Amino acid sequence: MPLHLTKIAFGSESPATLRRWLESQNKANGGIGEARLTTRYKPKREPEIAGGSLFWIHSRAIVGRSPILGFQENGQGRYWIRLEPVLIPVIRTPRRAHQGWRYLEDSDAPKDGIGDSGDIDELPPLLVKELARLALI
Repeated sequence: MPLHLTKIAFGSESPATLRRWLESQNKANGGIGEARLTTRYKPKREPEIAGGSLFWIHSRAIVGRSPILGFQENGQGRYWIRLEPVLIPVIRTPRRAHQGWRYLEDSDAPKDGIGDSGDIDELPPLLVKELARLALI
């Protein structure tokens, strides 16, 4: 069972804008099939992350995941988290904000959502939070 990471989708207005950013990163990197996030440190538990995903937090909830392809030093004393440039919707799960990334055990990771979450992306975040609290989404 792989280990996963969580990260705040900083600067993203909605899961739809996060999805567009991931897709644009693929193009910006020459269409090599990956998006890259820069981080100061490589995870100490890197071998456990093989086959894991980066779970994105938006509006105090995990909203989607991007499979992790690996880690690579970028030549400037930092590392890239190499991701598949896709956002796979997951069942929204409340999660507090944090800085940087955090580990997430596979048993605690939200399951993939059924179908596309396109309609839910358009709802106001407070409404989504309340619907999730009531277990309606």
